[in-house]
Amino acid sequence: MQMPSSVSTRLQYQHKSLLDIIDDLSDEQIRMHIHPGKWSIFENIVHLQTYQHTMIKRIRQILDEESPAFGVYTAEADPLFLDNCSKSSREIMQDLLTTRKEMSAGILSFKETDLEKTGLHPKYGKMNIVQWLNFFLLHEAHHLFTIFKLTAELKK
Repeated sequence: MQMPSSVSTRLQYQHKSLLDIIDDLSDEQIRMHIHPGKWSIFENIVHLQTYQHTMIKRIRQILDEESPAFGVYTAEADPLFLDNCSKSSREIMQDLLTTRKEMSAGILSFKETDLEKTGLHPKYGKMNIVQWLNFFLLHEAHHLFTIFKLTAELKK
């Protein structure tokens, strides 16, 4: 199995649209809770940043074990998410960009046989690494769209 170009391209570049989306926002705006009880732009960004680390761990586990099973991920139960909510926007963005560069470089060097290895998702069942990456990228796109909409509301 080869890595589809649609996956490799999004893995390398999709997250960078975040920079354009929030470009002219202040840190105060990024941290503002526009909808009570819902995440701010900042919390959405922290979620994207911390979930990359979770995905890296899951992919390593898929490579090292025979079809490992994973539980449901929730940011509120992730100590890294909670800790990172107290960091600066700059620190979070730097980690997001650096981690993603390393993550994509590593994944793009996988052998075709690595891409066929599987892990069990609690809702979607047995997925190979390419399917896990599509899941990850679609999830990320959902949050990028949420950030886009929140940004538009702030600019009204």
